[in-house]
Amino acid sequence: MPLSARPPFRADHVGSLLRPPKLKALRLEKESGRASEGELRAAEDAAIREVVALQEAAGLQGITDGELRRKSWHMDFLLQLGGLSSQGQTIPVTFHGQAGDVHFTRPDLAITSRVTRPRPIFVEAFKFLASVVSRTPKLTIPSPSMLYTQVGRANIDATAYPDLDAFVEDTAAAYRAEIADLYAAGCRYIQFDDVSLAYLCDEEMRAQGRARGDDPDAQLRLSVKLVRATLRDKPADLTVCTHLCRGNFRSSWRAQGGYSRVAEVIFNELPYDGFFLEFDDARSGDFAPLRFVPKRARVVLGLVTTKVGTLERKDDLRRRLDEAAKYVPLEQICLSPQCGFSSTIEGNQVTVDQEKAKLSLCVELAREVWGGL
Repeated sequence: MPLSARPPFRADHVGSLLRPPKLKALRLEKESGRASEGELRAAEDAAIREVVALQEAAGLQGITDGELRRKSWHMDFLLQLGGLSSQGQTIPVTFHGQAGDVHFTRPDLAITSRVTRPRPIFVEAFKFLASVVSRTPKLTIPSPSMLYTQVGRANIDATAYPDLDAFVEDTAAAYRAEIADLYAAGCRYIQFDDVSLAYLCDEEMRAQGRARGDDPDAQLRLSVKLVRATLRDKPADLTVCTHLCRGNFRSSWRAQGGYSRVAEVIFNELPYDGFFLEFDDARSGDFAPLRFVPKRARVVLGLVTTKVGTLERKDDLRRRLDEAAKYVPLEQICLSPQCGFSSTIEGNQVTVDQEKAKLSLCVELAREVWGGL
């Protein structure tokens, strides 16, 4: 299939969408025992139909379920893998926003036995999405690199994994099993979401990694091994992209710095069909790293921010596209928001109307620049 006929699309998006307040409230009720699993599932189904309609009305071709069945973009997947354990504690994480720091917590995970996939994880969720779309259903899952990021070498049991080669193979096998079931269910467009690689571009976060006993350059090499092992049997008609994110929680972020430190490696050694990249503000650096993008891949420029509701001007976006085209041909470029609108259940500080306006803007500009999607 020619590059122009498959995802990522000229106007695309990262995936997560704002959760309706009623759905968020019902999830809390279910967790406290005041609502049933069936009631929550019915509400999720109805809300997903609504966000599918929103995306199709905006003119998008790649349609997600908005991640409405999840509390977070990654943990709902990772916690269903076998081999993980927790002491029941939480680890504080600090995000940075326009109004100051925002505090987040994550579970204290460790890998105490071999990584497995005991059962399908997002397959049923994909089947429902596919049943309610009229365009291409797109599924987002955390990159296999994210499993390592959640634990680090210090929290991978040396008895289970005396070396990391076996960890790579087991993790990749678990992902390959999920991908095979998704493919059998009709999935042809998957996106691996990844903050770990963008974090390696931030000097402060590299220092934090070293303090935990992880060498940032070794982590980059490990990520390459994980992704390549995961995708080594990928069917030719399955598009797999990645989104390289600097953090997204309640309109705040964790990392900063351009992609230059990792660009040559990720673009040429990771066998992705497309790269969703954040370029919405000065934290993202310049477009120079795009010179390493191979001709086989597309880059989806996240020029439209999801952090604030103010709508970008088309002329400004056109100028940004022209700047990027100095480093990679315009034919290989697509356009999207810089991240999801609701990477966690809380969501960013934007309204549904602003969310829709930003998605529609991407579609309108793509049609003007490329003559189609």
